[in-house]
Amino acid sequence: MTNRKTLFAALAALALLASPALAGAGGNGHGGGNGGGNAGGNGNGGGNAGGNGGGNGSGKSGASHGKSSSAPGRAAKADSTTVDTTTKVSAVPKEKNIHAKLGRLNSLQRNINAYMNSKSKKFAAIQAFVTQSAKAKVAQDQLDALTAQLDALKALTPDEIAALSAEDQAALPGKITDLEAEIATQTTAAEAAAEGTDDASLDAALTDMANKPVDDEVTAWAQGVLADKIDQTAATMQTETTP
Repeated sequence: MTNRKTLFAALAALALLASPALAGAGGNGHGGGNGGGNAGGNGNGGGNAGGNGGGNGSGKSGASHGKSSSAPGRAAKADSTTVDTTTKVSAVPKEKNIHAKLGRLNSLQRNINAYMNSKSKKFAAIQAFVTQSAKAKVAQDQLDALTAQLDALKALTPDEIAALSAEDQAALPGKITDLEAEIATQTTAAEAAAEGTDDASLDAALTDMANKPVDDEVTAWAQGVLADKIDQTAATMQTETTP
C-alpha cells in the first residue's frame, strides 16, 4: 500500500509538472486548468487544450481572410474609373481668299462713273453686260407697273365701280383693254432686253476681262458686285427717260 500511494503521488507530481507545457501548447489558460483537475481520471486536459487552440486559430484565420477579401473590391472600384483620352483636333480649313482668284476682276469694285467710263478694251464686255442688264431691269419694272394697274382695275368691286363717276364707269372697259395691249407689247420688250443678260453671257464677259480662270465661285462673287452697278445704271436710265 505504501508503494502504491507513493506511485500515485509521483504520478500526480508529474501531471502538475506537465500541465504548464500542455497549457502553452494549447494557446490559452483553459487547457492548463482542465488538465490539472482531471489528469488522474481521463486526460481531458489534453483534449480541451487542443480543441480550444484549434478554434481560436481558425477564428483568427477567418478574420484575416475577411480583411484580405475586401482588397479586390477596392482594386475593382479603382479600375472602374474611365479616363477620356479622346483628342479633339480642329479640322477647320483656312478660308481661301476670293480676291486672290480674281486678278483683273478686282476692278469690278470701282466707282460707277470710273467703271462705266473706262476705255479699257478688257472692260468693254462687262460694260455691255451691265448696260444691257440695266435696260432689262427698266423694261421689267415698266411691265410690273402696267400689270399692277391692270390688276387694280380688275379687282374693283361692284360697290367701288358704282362709286365712280358715270364717265369713269364708261371708260373702265376701254382702260382695261388698253392696259392689256400695253402689257403684251411691254412683255415682248422686256424679253428682248433680257437677251445677253443670262449667266452664260456674264461668264463670257468675265472671261474676256479676266487674266485667271473663272469658276463658279468667281461668277457668284461678280453677280453680287454687278447687281449694285446694274441698279445704279438703271436708275440713271429711268431718270433720263422720265418727262
